[in-house]
Amino acid sequence: MTDSPRIWCFSRRGGVICSRPPGHAGLHNRRGTGAMWADRDADPPRCDGSRIPAEPASALPGGFPGGRALCPVCTGFVALTRDARLATHDAFRGAETDAEASGRAAWFNTHGW
Repeated sequence: MTDSPRIWCFSRRGGVICSRPPGHAGLHNRRGTGAMWADRDADPPRCDGSRIPAEPASALPGGFPGGRALCPVCTGFVALTRDARLATHDAFRGAETDAEASGRAAWFNTHGW
């Protein structure tokens, strides 16, 4: 399997992810919901879960998620700081690679939401 590019735009509003391709022109929208928004109305990219206390998520036999913790706000796997807090991070917007997507799927199928 090869790594695939992101297929979604990075913009969110109220936690809803824009379903248009990256770099699109015009308003952001989420197909099927009727939600549309401009850049000025988008959520800030930084996740509100940044810097909250956390511990590493349980690892799968292959090692995923590699010592990272699950952010309860954006459901991204995030590195921990020395003081056991989630590193400052942007809200999760989709796996960047096929390997990350497969690891996430296996982790959630094993551990649930």
